[in-house]
Amino acid sequence: MKNLKLIALGMILITAIGCKDSKKSSENEATELQATEATYSVVNDSTKVSFTAYKTTDKAAVGGVFKEITLTNTNPGKTALEALNGTKFSISVSSLFTNDATGTRDPKILKFFFGVMSNTELISGEFKVSPENSCSIDVILNGKTANIPLKHSVNSDTSFSFDGVMNLENWDALAAVASINKACEALHTGKDGVSKTWSEVAVHADVLFNKN
Repeated sequence: MKNLKLIALGMILITAIGCKDSKKSSENEATELQATEATYSVVNDSTKVSFTAYKTTDKAAVGGVFKEITLTNTNPGKTALEALNGTKFSISVSSLFTNDATGTRDPKILKFFFGVMSNTELISGEFKVSPENSCSIDVILNGKTANIPLKHSVNSDTSFSFDGVMNLENWDALAAVASINKACEALHTGKDGVSKTWSEVAVHADVLFNKN
């Protein structure tokens, strides 16, 4: 009789532990399912692209934006960066805007910088994300393709910013740099009397995502 009671007690304990493990397993499966169902997608008309160019030997900054950016080949992803990977972009060069009060800077840049390069109606390329979540963009300019490594910052789970440096020699664009420097020689002359336009351009992008 005593043995029967011990066996019954053991069965009760095993059943209780089994139920507890089953409940825990169900909770884990629910959490995993919820994580799997969460997807991100790029908000196509929200991306903003800006740049900072430099003049004079003191490296005075000249900022600007491109107002027309088109994104294609966008796909949903389990993370924001996964959703952005493989996205292709096309930037209208004519949408350049540097907020110059005189209204003379933008036409000069379009004529004496972009105008002396090949196929510069658009700046196009593709966003790339490695398995380690390092980011970069392949950029097509002047008929050449080169890569710009990017640093990214998370503003929120649906807002990311990206920064990189474009060295124009990688696109064989030093002749364009010399052209714009000559056209703006006086404006690009510093206190030392030297006129200089830098081949280094900082690029920045803000991208928004939908989270479903």
